[in-house]
Amino acid sequence: MATPRELLNDAKAQIREVEPADVLDQVGSSIFLDVREPDEYEQGAIPGAVHIPRGHLEFQVEGRLLNKDEPVVVYCAGGARSAFAAKTLQEIGFTNVVSVIGGFNRWKDEGLTWTTPKTLTPDQRNRYQRHLLLPEVGEKGQQKLLESKVLMLGAGGLGSPSSLYLAAAGVGNIGIIDMDVVDASNIQRQILHNLDRVGERKVDSAKKTLTALNPDLNVATYDVRLGADNILDIIDGYDIIVDGTDNFPTRYLVNDAALLKKIPVVHGSIFRFEGQVTIFDPYNGPCYRCMIPEPPPAELAPSCAEAGVLGVLPGIVGSIQALETLKMLLNLGETLVGRLLAFDALEESFRTFKVRRDPACPACGENAGEIVIAEYDDLCMPHTS
Repeated sequence: MATPRELLNDAKAQIREVEPADVLDQVGSSIFLDVREPDEYEQGAIPGAVHIPRGHLEFQVEGRLLNKDEPVVVYCAGGARSAFAAKTLQEIGFTNVVSVIGGFNRWKDEGLTWTTPKTLTPDQRNRYQRHLLLPEVGEKGQQKLLESKVLMLGAGGLGSPSSLYLAAAGVGNIGIIDMDVVDASNIQRQILHNLDRVGERKVDSAKKTLTALNPDLNVATYDVRLGADNILDIIDGYDIIVDGTDNFPTRYLVNDAALLKKIPVVHGSIFRFEGQVTIFDPYNGPCYRCMIPEPPPAELAPSCAEAGVLGVLPGIVGSIQALETLKMLLNLGETLVGRLLAFDALEESFRTFKVRRDPACPACGENAGEIVIAEYDDLCMPHTS
């Protein structure tokens, strides 16, 4: 039987080894694969390295590294485990693999660049386990979610399901703006709240529900009316705005402020048995004024309070808003930028319509003037969800 030393020498004979300095210029362009144990990785790593412990390599690597022809630089602590890992990668079809001589210890000794990576706690690894299994998300994506900031416009019918799913997914910072109180008539669809909280401020009730769901979450509450005097300060610093408002004046106000701050808006709306979702990504797609240049007369735009809404409908639309928000944060798949998704609950049908940027749009068009943040309450009557 071969000794461990003989096995190591055999592995090294079948792979290509490189000095740390020889691959320094590949940091950021090639894949650096760290095969050390989690406690070693947490102490420091090469910037941007993909971490797969040697014992998990065969089970995880093909789901994490999707292009087998891409250059892969493997390292461990001293160069032994990485040699075996490089040999394994070659055996399963990776075509351009090298192992770092001396591993991370030598990398540090030579004064080359390294960082202390942000890592998930054991509780977080358990909580987000299903995300970590997705190559498109993984630990890097989950860390990005934990660092993200999303502002919810409203803690009502649409804000309830979207904020619940964003909180559960691990979005670490959620702001909620709503100046209303919980009413018994809300409970039919606003699942952030319950009958015991009737009379409470909605932002306070929402914060209780969301922080109970996920202790990682930081919730900022804004129990104020959103207006021209405060909108730019409130939305500043957020990555995405999730719009659950139900009135045209606020939508135009939010559109103009989001254009100024260049913050994407995940827009949702509901009415009776129908719902719509789209994304307004400033200057990368149409804005709200491209889609609806002018609001309809107030008598033609009744609110849900006047026309009614099926209770489960905002759950569907709000969940789609949460999904699109996660896709935007993680840069996944095809988003609804430039597309309007319409849902008819009675037909159980989805339809998608193209929404194009208007070159003549007064807000984001080629010859648009300076954006002025102003009140639009005179355009139509305000509604509530």
